[in-house]
Amino acid sequence: MEKKHYNIPVFISHFGCPNACVFCNQKKINGRETDVTLEDLEKIIEEYLEILPKDSYKEVAFFGGTFTGISMEKQKEYLEGVKKYLDRGLVQGIRLSTRPDYINHEVMEQLKKYNVTTIELGVQSFNEEVLKKSARYYPVETVYKACEMIKSYGIDLGIQLMPGLPGSTFETDIESAKKTVEIGPQNARVYPTLIIKDTEMERMYQRGEYEVFSLEEAIKRCRKICALLEINGINIIRVGLQPSDDLRNGGVAVEGAFHPAFRELVDGEIYFDFLKKIKDRDGFLNIKACEKNISKIVGIKKKNSIRLEKFQLDIDNSLDTSEIEVNGNKYIRKDILKEELSGCR
Repeated sequence: MEKKHYNIPVFISHFGCPNACVFCNQKKINGRETDVTLEDLEKIIEEYLEILPKDSYKEVAFFGGTFTGISMEKQKEYLEGVKKYLDRGLVQGIRLSTRPDYINHEVMEQLKKYNVTTIELGVQSFNEEVLKKSARYYPVETVYKACEMIKSYGIDLGIQLMPGLPGSTFETDIESAKKTVEIGPQNARVYPTLIIKDTEMERMYQRGEYEVFSLEEAIKRCRKICALLEINGINIIRVGLQPSDDLRNGGVAVEGAFHPAFRELVDGEIYFDFLKKIKDRDGFLNIKACEKNISKIVGIKKKNSIRLEKFQLDIDNSLDTSEIEVNGNKYIRKDILKEELSGCR
């Protein structure tokens, strides 16, 4: 049986980052490279080790900044700080996020030496015009080279996408998903764009230079993106930002496609269209599914139940989460995703 995976998240701001992406509100503090001390790092790891299952697979995950944009010396300090836990078998790996243009052989040699197991690249978009308008420009070739290099070192690759950036369209965001599939990372995250307080994007919005990426449009794009990634065997770690209290209360997000259960919304729409096509064809719906799939079928606030009107829904736990029986026919998750992508070329 595969061990359950847990991240021990360490959020590092990179105050020395020379970039100014329009969606980022990273503060610049002169003379200070990051905001996490080695004592902080040890405290975070120790706290998580107390509550996480002993027999689980644990990665210390450096998020929140461009890890490999920090000086090599500082990177080494953090990696050394985790090494003692790796050596004792208390954690099994290290995960980090960075930019495609901050990957080179010198960096990779050090990361490999310290048993970095996963590198997530904040690609955001494979469209160069979108990257330019987001003040995050690098040639797309840089992304391919970084991905190839990471793979060559035997380290798992993750790709992060941000549909809805300035200048993006449904077509450019779907194309980014297709190019992600071509590269074949082990995992992906999909973060629909939000307007975050105190960012250039907020100022663009106030000047009328950026139109809000609505929740409806985000669902429309993300359902196709997620279907493309999943059907091609890419593990989707997260869809939508973590529903923190700040986001919910409007302390961080100004406008945009935020919902605390965004992935459920996306899945609900995928299931709705699939079931509606069957109902339109057969004139009725008799559905059997395991308990864990019921929420996807009925939708958040029973939205799908209302739209589908009368139908029979029974719990059958002999079916697993990848299966659903409709009108006597059994369908697997791949059938549903294929139907979702039938009009997406």
